[in-house]
Amino acid sequence: MKPVFIVGHGAVSPAGWGVPSLRDALQKNEAIPTTELKRPGWDRPLHVRQVPSPATRPSFLSHARLRRASSVTHYAVAAALEALGADTAKVTNGSLRLGIILCVMTGCVNYSRRFYSEVLHEPATASPILFPETVFNAPASHIAALLGTAAMHYTLVGDPGMFLSGLAVATDWLAEEHVDGCLVIGAEEIDWVTVDAYRLFDRRTFLSEGAGALYLQGNRAGEPGVALRSITPAYSYSKRQDCFQAARLMRAGLPAEQNDHLLCDSTKKSPKLDAAELAAWQDWRGPRLSPKTVLGEGLSAASAWQCVLASDALQHRLYAGVNVSIVGCNQQAIGAHFGVA
Repeated sequence: MKPVFIVGHGAVSPAGWGVPSLRDALQKNEAIPTTELKRPGWDRPLHVRQVPSPATRPSFLSHARLRRASSVTHYAVAAALEALGADTAKVTNGSLRLGIILCVMTGCVNYSRRFYSEVLHEPATASPILFPETVFNAPASHIAALLGTAAMHYTLVGDPGMFLSGLAVATDWLAEEHVDGCLVIGAEEIDWVTVDAYRLFDRRTFLSEGAGALYLQGNRAGEPGVALRSITPAYSYSKRQDCFQAARLMRAGLPAEQNDHLLCDSTKKSPKLDAAELAAWQDWRGPRLSPKTVLGEGLSAASAWQCVLASDALQHRLYAGVNVSIVGCNQQAIGAHFGVA
């Protein structure tokens, strides 16, 4: 693949709003406290890791398209604007063609649950105002409207590995000069429906919410920064290839261990769900970072946090390279390698 450069990153997580909060939480390496989430019909609440309220109300919430938007859109917008930085003005004045790729697994689940709850309760009075916010593409559409960009924007739906697939799509757009820059965003929001569903498979893991974003550009050779050097194929799970085999193939496609390289994996202290990834990386003896053990299982947002932390570590010259490993919960194993440009 042609060189692609990370020129900005942003994040919203249970640690707070902004990359500094994310960085500080991982440096402390202490699990974020859980909060209680009520489930209708149950006396005992569910336990999750939610995004705290921002210290001040974000100015973008005054935009007409965001007044009714759900929290997944708010997280995605905040991460996107932080990643864009000063280039936001170039996008809004039309001098920079910005592509947007949003990656989600559950998407706008809050409004979906509310809408179908109303339909089941009384179809005649179910609010049609809620329905546009139930579609997977709503957050990407809102971001494009907020920035005033008419360039390409996609929404990719899949398991946590889909964020790296989004990066692969972005590299194609940049190589073919469809856009001047591309935002790849992973975002999720919490609702009792998804939390209750996830606990059927693993009761040791706490779901979380938030967003992460990488701002990519090409043609920056010679400038200092962070480069996306490679992305492995997405190795899908099937009857002929289970998650253990897929994880081993992903591992084989990433650079071998080096003293100045970091492994940022997707394990979460769940013996059952981590088994394939742990087996694939059992030979790794170098530094290792596991964001989900601190932040919780944020699905697509968690994969974005992995890449944001990789970019941030390289930007501060803590390492010369970072391997990002994602063994998705039900679809694919995929990895990427970032390095100092």
